[in-house]
Amino acid sequence: MSSTLYSLHVDLPSGGIDRSYPIVIGHGVLGDGEGFAELLGDSPVVLVSNDTVAPLYMSRVRDALGKGRKVTEVILPDGEDQKHLESANQIWQKALEDHHERRSVFIALGGGVIGDLTGYSAACFLRGVDFIQLPTTLLAQVDSSVGGKTGVNHPLGKNMIGAFHQPRAVLIDLDSLKTLPDREFAAGVAEIIKYGCIWEPDFYHWLLQNSDALLTRNNDVLAEAIHRSCGIKAAVVAQDEREGGLRAILNFGHTFAHAIEHVMGYGVWLHGEAVACGMVMAAKISAARGQVSEDMVTGLISFLEAFGLPVEPPPAMSAEVFLNAMAGDKKVLRGKIRYVLLERLGCACLVEDVTTEEINQILMK
Repeated sequence: MSSTLYSLHVDLPSGGIDRSYPIVIGHGVLGDGEGFAELLGDSPVVLVSNDTVAPLYMSRVRDALGKGRKVTEVILPDGEDQKHLESANQIWQKALEDHHERRSVFIALGGGVIGDLTGYSAACFLRGVDFIQLPTTLLAQVDSSVGGKTGVNHPLGKNMIGAFHQPRAVLIDLDSLKTLPDREFAAGVAEIIKYGCIWEPDFYHWLLQNSDALLTRNNDVLAEAIHRSCGIKAAVVAQDEREGGLRAILNFGHTFAHAIEHVMGYGVWLHGEAVACGMVMAAKISAARGQVSEDMVTGLISFLEAFGLPVEPPPAMSAEVFLNAMAGDKKVLRGKIRYVLLERLGCACLVEDVTTEEINQILMK
């Protein structure tokens, strides 16, 4: 039996076609046969997972899809270092060998890597087929599964090859978090507090007040945190699907984070760990400019440290190393690196005037 705690929609400009889709948050969602039947009809499925998640949940999803449905399983190695074109090619190879067609639906069962890979593979297969997100990590549930950003990494940069391809649905099973390692859970918390920093001050303060309950994975607090995070991202994406303006604020901390991941090697730091550090760096620059208080920065650092998240960059990364790595970031425009800073708590802005001296100052603190 499944139980839905929250349901919301991502509403997108239609262009004559209804492209809105549901986000369902609840318990037992991965085994909800009726829910899958309603979403899929009799469509064949390409079910993609990795060798960590598949042993835990693949059979449950397979059973829920029903015995009469054609299902092709693709199980990839786990890890950020697997997020490349060859992994996408493995998905395409299996789908082609099993003669999948345009009414086939790809399903991503896993974290952000599997979600991004599966979504990108679906966007390219036969010039585009539908896909469904079944995110099993906290970070994927509150961030990467929502909004239609799909893609793979390139040796010269993170997520440099990809497409905007919205899912048919995002189905979040809170029960999958029971098997999530503490480090992976903490990585997701970093993305949660990001939403409070850039959009909703009340949510930021609520998270600080409920940090102990979140740390112990209290069901009610965790469900509300996921719901509010998804609601904020859905609102931003609805206004700016392809990151032409507003959506860029979701990259708070990410310019520095992607540089850390690139320099350290993908997977050495988890994405959420790099984002935690990147947010602190961006918040410190914002504070130095007088846009947020030092108390706000201190509160953010204390919250992140409670979850064991890094708040200082790798010692070997100087301002020059950061700048060289960030020069290849997707957010570079006309040769200028763009950063997301805070104008105030709950209000973010995109700037191009961060100086080497400012970066040096926060690295020396």
